[in-house]
Amino acid sequence: MSGKRGAPGGAGNAVYGLGLIGALVYYIQRADGFWSVILGILKAVVWPAFVTYDLLKFLGA
Repeated sequence: MSGKRGAPGGAGNAVYGLGLIGALVYYIQRADGFWSVILGILKAVVWPAFVTYDLLKFLGA
């Protein structure tokens, strides 16, 4: 068995992780109550979907 684990080109995981941390900070700073914090955490987990949607909207697709 090989000692190598993970997928090749795993830098995407690092980008997602940094984006997750940044989104958590952004959304939680703007939260004004308990449920806003919970919603901010959920939004931070799916932040790539928001970016993709806004990018496609910007491009007119």
